[in-house]
Amino acid sequence: MDNINAAKAAIVAVFTALSACFGWFGWLVVIFIISMTGDCLTGFLAAFKCGNWESRIAREGLWHKMGCIVAVLVTVIFDFIIGIIINNLPSINFPFNYSVLLCPLAMTWYILTELGSIIENAGKMGAPVPGFIKQALALFRGTVASAGDKLTHMK
Repeated sequence: MDNINAAKAAIVAVFTALSACFGWFGWLVVIFIISMTGDCLTGFLAAFKCGNWESRIAREGLWHKMGCIVAVLVTVIFDFIIGIIINNLPSINFPFNYSVLLCPLAMTWYILTELGSIIENAGKMGAPVPGFIKQALALFRGTVASAGDKLTHMK
């Protein structure tokens, strides 16, 4: 019983530290990592179930994941640069302090993409997948993409 309580306390401590250090953005990173891991696992399971496991396809999937991570890291750097410029312009005073904008949008888009892939993999494994789940994910993904497009097309 003491081991269980110690494990629970450790888990709570980790989540508390994550929240204290990174707030909502930290949780977005955790969800991003969990969704990418979940997509890998369900993809492997679906391939095994269907009998079409190929290491070449698995490698391509892992390279795809690495590309997603690189794209998110680029948005982190871009947000950092934008923040430096906006927060340190001596001639312009903004009524806010810029921290992040593009990275949460990019991560949310990738999370929704990964969740869609997890749903596809669940269907390949034989689970009935309601159409409204696929439609909701596509709708939210399109909304996030549209928000990002609006940011880059401001006049």
